[in-house]
Amino acid sequence: MQTGTNDTQPHTCAGAPPSGGGMRARMRDVVAGLSLASMNIPQVLGYTRIAAMPTVTGLYTVLLPLVAFAGFGASRHLVVAADSATAAIFSSALEKMATPGSAYYMALVSMVALLSAAFLLVARLFRLGFLADFLSRTVLVGFLAGVGVQVALAMLRDMLGITVTAHNTVVQLAQILVHLPQASLPTVLLSTAVASAIIVGERLAPRAPLPLAMVVGAIVASATLGLSHYGIATIGPIESGLPRLHLPRVAWNDMLALLPVATSCVFVIIAQSAATSRAFALRFHDPVNDNADILGLCAANAVAGLSGTFTVNGSPTQTAMAVRAGAHSQLAQVTFAGVTMLVLLFLTGPLQYLPRCVLAAIVFTVALGMIDLRALRAIWRESPGEYGLALVTAAAVVGIGVEQGIFLAIALSLFRHVRHSYEPHTMILRHDPHSGLLEPFDVAAGQETAPGLVVYRFCADLFYANSARFGRDVRLLVDHAPTPVSCLVIDASAITDIDFSAASDLRDLFTMLRQGGTHVIFGRVSPYLRADMDRHRITPVVEACNIHVQLHTAIAAARTAMDEQAPMPLATGPHTT
Repeated sequence: MQTGTNDTQPHTCAGAPPSGGGMRARMRDVVAGLSLASMNIPQVLGYTRIAAMPTVTGLYTVLLPLVAFAGFGASRHLVVAADSATAAIFSSALEKMATPGSAYYMALVSMVALLSAAFLLVARLFRLGFLADFLSRTVLVGFLAGVGVQVALAMLRDMLGITVTAHNTVVQLAQILVHLPQASLPTVLLSTAVASAIIVGERLAPRAPLPLAMVVGAIVASATLGLSHYGIATIGPIESGLPRLHLPRVAWNDMLALLPVATSCVFVIIAQSAATSRAFALRFHDPVNDNADILGLCAANAVAGLSGTFTVNGSPTQTAMAVRAGAHSQLAQVTFAGVTMLVLLFLTGPLQYLPRCVLAAIVFTVALGMIDLRALRAIWRESPGEYGLALVTAAAVVGIGVEQGIFLAIALSLFRHVRHSYEPHTMILRHDPHSGLLEPFDVAAGQETAPGLVVYRFCADLFYANSARFGRDVRLLVDHAPTPVSCLVIDASAITDIDFSAASDLRDLFTMLRQGGTHVIFGRVSPYLRADMDRHRITPVVEACNIHVQLHTAIAAARTAMDEQAPMPLATGPHTT
């Protein structure tokens, strides 16, 4: 997968089919868009409960914002719509400033979307898409698995027909277990039937739009049989009509108070959207252009604010639904927006009969599909440490939330990288008796390359945290060598940078070695390292004549220096690996 953030990568517009496509590919995306609409339209209506907004505004989030992202974004698969994470962020803050659901509250919510768009535009101008480079493949697999578990558990309440008030997934599970005896049997049976039919149907007919068929069948059955009379909850009445574009009016003081709220939303939008788009780009080997996606998110939030709805985000669940429905380009999302427009104009009446448990069952099966057990097993086989990172990421998403889980995963990834730099591989090069070449061996007391010579390799840049390791290794080799060390040759092939603290430690170390009669010679010195050695005054300590671009010239210089001190036979054979 390409993970660069430059602007030269191919841009995918809304209607572009996958390579080698054509009419058949477009039709597949249109059918996927219809199926996506059947699953997601009821779901976005549920997010309005978290946002404390009128139900119809949920439909607004999948109207103009979808088209805006399709026009400006780069991801083929990312679905930008209402999201529970950002909804929870701004609703908890704005309910203290205005009465939830009131006209001024709605104006504040729309202004948060506009401010988020402005901050995203700044992020695009400064090309902050590189921040997504800190999301490793391991983190992405764990992230999607955690979201899958989180969403699956959240859907259980509607599948069981019980009431859960908590937002935290762990607390939700506890409340579900407490209220389990109160579950509605008709609701449980209908949910189980729908979920089972989809799971079995996907094995037998993976291309069939099963969720769409389930939604249409459930609406017809609910309207004709009166399922609500059996205790099966439905979505209920929804307003109709298209949104009116307008600029929300908010007092200046309140505008300033919204800045930290919008900032929090933007961090979540960039992190979650990048994690989602990269996860699915990895799956389909698509190129990634994070900066173009940020511009698409900016456009989507701008039209969301102008159309009277709330902040939108790249949704991992809805993106998984799009992929599962067979979407290969943003044409599916544009189709989704077209269906939403038709629903707003003509179909809000029938939609009110849709049972909530049917929607929950569909989303539940999608959430299970987001847990990629095959990828987790592959990570475990190849890198148990990274497997633990994936599990921690998943657990963090489930236990403390999506946005916190992402940031914790990034922090753990960086910590793991720093740990590798803090404890790098180090080795001594010795002549192998079989090959006659210099081969790497573990650093240990009593090891030497040849009598009086030690060739030492340090496999990381030198900085304040690992310079002590460098010093310990060198002193161990010099102090415990079978023969007094006349020359220490440092293979610097892996060293490209030295910071101020490490440079100070090296100057002291090399001065001590010279006073003890050991010459220090550098080999395989890159121009970057040489510049740092000059700037940090290491070059005068070791002398410029002892700094070499190649390792074999450094070893030859060591041989000459040792011959000048005292005749000493040196092992023959090739000098470099």
